Amino acid sequence: MSEKRWIVGVTGASGAPYALRLLSALVELDVPADLIVSDHGWRLFAHETDVGGEDELRRSIGGPGRLRFFDNGDRGARPASGSAPYAGLVVCPCSMGTLSGIAHGTSRSLIERAADVTLKERRKLIAVVRETPLSAVHLENMLALARLGAVILPASPGFYHAPANVTDLVDFVVARVLDHMGVDHDIGYRWTGEEEAGG
Repeated sequence: MSEKRWIVGVTGASGAPYALRLLSALVELDVPADLIVSDHGWRLFAHETDVGGEDELRRSIGGPGRLRFFDNGDRGARPASGSAPYAGLVVCPCSMGTLSGIAHGTSRSLIERAADVTLKERRKLIAVVRETPLSAVHLENMLALARLGAVILPASPGFYHAPANVTDLVDFVVARVLDHMGVDHDIGYRWTGEEEAGG
């Protein structure tokens, strides 16, 4: 059987640098993926990374790699089908609106439909949520998805690796996403315990 592709959805939560780094890592690591960017996702790309469209995105991540692009408005595209053999879906970043749509199965867009299919086919769903503070509605939607087996992976970088810049913070989160995708990589820092102080 051929290698299964991942689906990557990018929505309008602030956090476009996480998406850009994840995509560049997938290109660098030669991981096949189908990309869906919402209208608000493109808006955040332009505002937070100066990436203004598909061509600029391809250049920013080091070329097309094994990425294929799909229109978020096309709910009949390949990622919407349960018969398409995907490994899973990563929504990075995942807005609270998209989180709600996934948790309630509304399938208003290709990203939400792909998430619905991912859940029904018992595939891996990783939601890189980015919001603060969190309301009870947000927490309940996260709990609902966690109970369905989704991985709720907040874009909350740690600081035990003494980050020197924003790139280090972004890499911290992206490394965790890749770990949950089962992708071998050497991005970021892994805690070994050797740095622990006594006392």
